[in-house]
Amino acid sequence: MRLEDQVLASLRDQVGLIILGTVFLFVGLVACCIAAIRGRGGVRILVWFGILNLMYGAILLAQAPAVLSMLPRSTWASRPYVIPIINYLIFLPALLFWMELSRGRIRRFVRIAIIATAIIGVAGVYSTIFTQSSSRLMPYSNLMSILVFLVLLALALVIAIPALSRRFRVLHNNVSSIGTLVFAVAALYMYLASYLHLPEPPLLEPLAFAAFIFSMGYTAADKIFTDSRRLLTIEKELAIARDIQNSILPNSVPEIEALDVYAAYFPMTAVAGDFYEFIPVDRNRVGVLVADVSGHGVPAALIAAMIKVAMQSVASCAREPHEVLRGLNRILSGQLRGQLISAAYLWLDTETGKALYSAAGHPPLLCWRAGRLERIESNGLLIGVLPDSDYPVCEISLNSGDRFLLYTDGVVEPENAAGDAFGDHKLEEVIRKNQSRSPSELSDQLLSEIRRWQPASVTQQDDITLIIIDVA
Repeated sequence: MRLEDQVLASLRDQVGLIILGTVFLFVGLVACCIAAIRGRGGVRILVWFGILNLMYGAILLAQAPAVLSMLPRSTWASRPYVIPIINYLIFLPALLFWMELSRGRIRRFVRIAIIATAIIGVAGVYSTIFTQSSSRLMPYSNLMSILVFLVLLALALVIAIPALSRRFRVLHNNVSSIGTLVFAVAALYMYLASYLHLPEPPLLEPLAFAAFIFSMGYTAADKIFTDSRRLLTIEKELAIARDIQNSILPNSVPEIEALDVYAAYFPMTAVAGDFYEFIPVDRNRVGVLVADVSGHGVPAALIAAMIKVAMQSVASCAREPHEVLRGLNRILSGQLRGQLISAAYLWLDTETGKALYSAAGHPPLLCWRAGRLERIESNGLLIGVLPDSDYPVCEISLNSGDRFLLYTDGVVEPENAAGDAFGDHKLEEVIRKNQSRSPSELSDQLLSEIRRWQPASVTQQDDITLIIIDVA
């Protein structure tokens, strides 16, 4: 046979490997790029899918001498290492992919298989690179591969049967079941054929793997689209919840003689556990409540909505802060499911020049008066600790030029890069330096100082509510 004919025959034998290897590399790169572009949770399944394609494509191309001949000679010496190293590690991304689809007992079983595969793989890579022996641990790797194929066969059955998929909490998908079954059977046959001297079709394993990859890609895309739709639904529901929560907060501050009132509310997430309410009685008297539910997000926001409803029942006690807090505690104690509420209530009467203050485990009321800051504490137990708690009341005189601050702990708890909290000292410093500013300007300045205190990369860690009241 002429040399040209020999070359053409050799290329014909390799063309299938080259085409399939190129396709797998391309699919792997596309999957990894999509995962990088999405850049948010739920893309790990794409990453493992992409890595598996890249590794298998690299093996197929490394087995083709024509591909090797096109690479620089300096890379030829690495070929004996590339194939065994990938063979040792290739099942890791496959198992990690399936772990993303599994829950409960199946997930624990897959996790055990991942650990065993990783141990053998790392040992095999070490042996290949540092002891120049790529085959020393290959029997163990082959045994692990057979076990993995058996696991895949079991997963295929679980996925195919709806009752089993529900029981073992695995995503039911006929496409992935068929692809997994085809690949596992073909791979088992190829492994057994090498020991039993059976005929080995040259492209059986790559084609079976292509079917497996197609089923995995379909499953990954279906899961990502399903998760995206679910996320969009959750975001819409959160937007509705945010609108509802905003509707239960006062849409304006009350107009009271000789008082300038300003309220600032900044939730950490779409919905928050902070709450505030005004109970204006007439032009001279108003009650102000600030509350902070433990925790964040939807559960805390639901309890904040419950406070709004409970406030309707205690509005008749607006002149008596301890009765307001006792009433809230009595109504809410049996409904909180382990969560607690801190609250502060301030009653202001500009006609008599008196104020009454009581709190339930809340940060102190701050009063700027005659060039110094007073911390007024009159605390009882947090709401929800005991159903029949009492709350002491402190009487305060109202003088022209007084400034009162009611706030939640989201104002003082933010930390800087060194881990130091903003704290009472920094809060007092901001109040002192801005004593001549209006309540709204002081609020803006304080929030600006809090943002500067935190590292730029750190998001808001707690809900912030601040009410500033100036006495004219």
